[in-house]
Amino acid sequence: MSNYLFVGAGFSCAVIARELAEAGNGITIIEQRPHIAGNCYSERDRESNIIVHKYGPHIFHTDNVRVWDYINRFGEMLPYVNRVKAVSNSRIYSLPINLHTINQLFETHLSPNEAKELIESKADLSIEIPKTFEEQALRFVGPEIYNAFFAGYTRKQWGIEPSELPASILKRLPIRFNYDDNYFAHKYQGMPKNGYTDIVAAMLDHPSITVHLSTPYSIGMRNDYDHIFWSGPLDAWFDYEFGRLGYRTLDFEPVRGIGDMQGNAVINYCDSNVPYTRITEHKHFAPWETHEQSICFMEYSRQCDENDTPYYPIRLVKDKTLLKQYVEKAYHEKNVTFVGRLGTYRYLDMDVTIKEALDVADAVKASLAASDDLKPFYVKPL
Repeated sequence: MSNYLFVGAGFSCAVIARELAEAGNGITIIEQRPHIAGNCYSERDRESNIIVHKYGPHIFHTDNVRVWDYINRFGEMLPYVNRVKAVSNSRIYSLPINLHTINQLFETHLSPNEAKELIESKADLSIEIPKTFEEQALRFVGPEIYNAFFAGYTRKQWGIEPSELPASILKRLPIRFNYDDNYFAHKYQGMPKNGYTDIVAAMLDHPSITVHLSTPYSIGMRNDYDHIFWSGPLDAWFDYEFGRLGYRTLDFEPVRGIGDMQGNAVINYCDSNVPYTRITEHKHFAPWETHEQSICFMEYSRQCDENDTPYYPIRLVKDKTLLKQYVEKAYHEKNVTFVGRLGTYRYLDMDVTIKEALDVADAVKASLAASDDLKPFYVKPL
């Protein structure tokens, strides 16, 4: 039996730890925060008794059967469809961009084929190979949709002009030529009946797993374990030797009220002159519950400082250059594996996080069976 140290108690470490514990290994998890579940942490609001997603809402969606079955093993998932609204120039629209949105914006009553023709006529075909976020949007949907839904929101979310962001950030344009306003297109969609914290707690509920909260990592711990699984920031492992990788962070301003405050779980605010990016009303994330009171959170995005919670890796040119230095150094490290969003410096949805964690666990168990050394990365960050 091997003894492993996991740094972080989010989904990445919880899944791998559970899999290795069931394989007969001893697991110690340390978490510097006073709670498990990482940024997926949820809790009951004391005043309203509403399940609150403390670090912003997380909606579970996937096409992966193994991932769906795995999360259902540790908690009851109930059906939930995310239907997002957007405020642009004092009007409310439906997201993702669909036939209703197009007809609203252009004040038309077009059929699907007519809407396709309209959007094609708006597209800037002179942009053959989009290099920036702005070019990507203009190339495929034209200026009206870009200015209404992407330009201002992107400036607020990333703190930079869309013309300076790479086109890869807008990998695909969520536009539909029907009236489907389900924000996600995955087969399996839902919310945990009792919140994500309970699911992670169930994953960690194993006799071979010990969890220590409010416990930061110290370098002296390396000598006490056979191997470390690190889900903290990649640059933190090296004490920021080459500098800090860039992240955006979020601030949340709570607003309380009675009844239904905004009529929907998520409303985006696309105009640059509105300082927040969206408002979320958390009672709507659990529609099977009834609450007289309500709580909304106004969400603000800004540059992440060293004492902030990192959310979104920026991955601009300077960040990728810095990342390459850290990755090259990481490949020379012994007895550590870097996992998850922070450990590989990538934005990951929950389902991808769980899938990758299961894949890492499979690979680790295979390496152990073959008496091979464990790798620093099982998922390439670059």
